[in-house]
Parts: sequence; structure tokens; C-alpha cells
Amino acid sequence: MSAKHMVAWVVTLAVLLALDMAWLGVVAKDMYQRDMGELMSPNPRLGFAAMFYLAYPVGLLVFAIVPGLRAQGVMRAALLGGLFGLFCYGTYDLTNLAVVRDWPVALSFIDVVWGTVVSGAAAAAGAVVLRWFASR
Repeated sequence: MSAKHMVAWVVTLAVLLALDMAWLGVVAKDMYQRDMGELMSPNPRLGFAAMFYLAYPVGLLVFAIVPGLRAQGVMRAALLGGLFGLFCYGTYDLTNLAVVRDWPVALSFIDVVWGTVVSGAAAAAGAVVLRWFASR
């Protein structure tokens, strides 16, 4: 990974973390606790969360940011990022609906929409940074 891609990854990660912390920690916190009930751990496993947050921006770089900039620009990267989020979060939530007893259906739909939005926004931020580096 080149230095410019590493900086884009850091920015993508920072935006993803900031938005997700606001969503999970403030905006939707009560909803997740209410709807997931006993399924939700009182002590999240931060190591697994860290692995997700370190890996997911790589996926956004590979499947959204770089191809989006090659094709048409930041908006294309944001669209591809949103689609990546739709597929990733959709896979997670649909799998849980299929195999986890009492997994909340309404929460799954909200989670997929959130994944689409946050992934598109993070990809757009990473694309802006990568485009800036390309213009230098």
C-alpha cells in the first residue's frame, strides 16, 4: 500500500469510527439495547471490534474508493462505498435473521441502512483525500 493509500485509509477509518461511535454510542444506543436485549453483550469484545475497524476501510479502498476515482470521481466512490456497505451489512443482518433466534427484524433494516450511509460517507472522505494526493 502506497503512502497516499495509507493516508486515505486513515481518513476513511477516522470518519467510519467517528460516525459509528456517534451512531452506536449516542443516536441509536437505546434502540440497539432495547431490540437486542439479552443478545447484546454488556462488555463488548474490543479486540474483535478493532479487527473490523482496521479491515473494513481496506475493503472500502479496494472496492469503492480506488475504482470510484478511476471511473468518475468522489461521487462514484461514495456510491460504490454505499453499495459495499449495503452488501456487507446486509450479509451480516440477513445471516443473523436466518440463524439467530429472536434476531430483531426492524433493527436489521435500520442497521443495513446505516451501513449503507456510513460506508458511503467514509468512502467519500477517503476519495477526497486520495484525489487530493493525485492532483499534487
